Amino acid sequence: MTDFRRLTGMLVAAIGLILWAPQAFAQQPDRGDEPGLIADDAYQLDPEWQKQVVYFRTTEAPGTIIISTAERHLYLVQPGGRAIRYGIGVGRDGFQWQGLVNITNKKEWPDWTPPPEMIQRQPYLPRFMAGGPGNPLGARAMYLGTTVYRIHGTNRPDTIGTKVSSGCFRLVNNDVADLYDRVPVGTKVVIRQKPEL
Repeated sequence: MTDFRRLTGMLVAAIGLILWAPQAFAQQPDRGDEPGLIADDAYQLDPEWQKQVVYFRTTEAPGTIIISTAERHLYLVQPGGRAIRYGIGVGRDGFQWQGLVNITNKKEWPDWTPPPEMIQRQPYLPRFMAGGPGNPLGARAMYLGTTVYRIHGTNRPDTIGTKVSSGCFRLVNNDVADLYDRVPVGTKVVIRQKPEL
């Protein structure tokens, strides 16, 4: 009888833990955006996410940006079948998208005003944050068409290569500054969810 009570108690505790855990995790802040955190400039990216020149076959013209959300890479097409490849952080599941847009604006150390949809999902976020080292948009931002999405830096270099954003594409600050200097307003940006065959 004692073993039965002990087993029943353990079963009730396990069910309680199963029911409690998702609620506890749902109340935790989204670790993808940490306003006020200063980026760790000493953080070393895995070689997969470091900027490098790669062979790249495409029919797009040099100067075009191609984003592969599945690969978590951004390619800046170069002449001669090559591209500069950057590691990026992309939208979490349910926030990934694809399409053809142009860079419509560029800003150094941009201010951040999270859109209402983002505030609704993450009510702890500030309604406005001036640009600077603790800003989640990082050192540079390139605005994509008429969307709320951007290619931008980050104060969370550890999120490169992951799926954590609300649809934007993030690079480490050194990489986004490099890309920013290479592309003008009007640059064509192709966003793909799946690699081309």
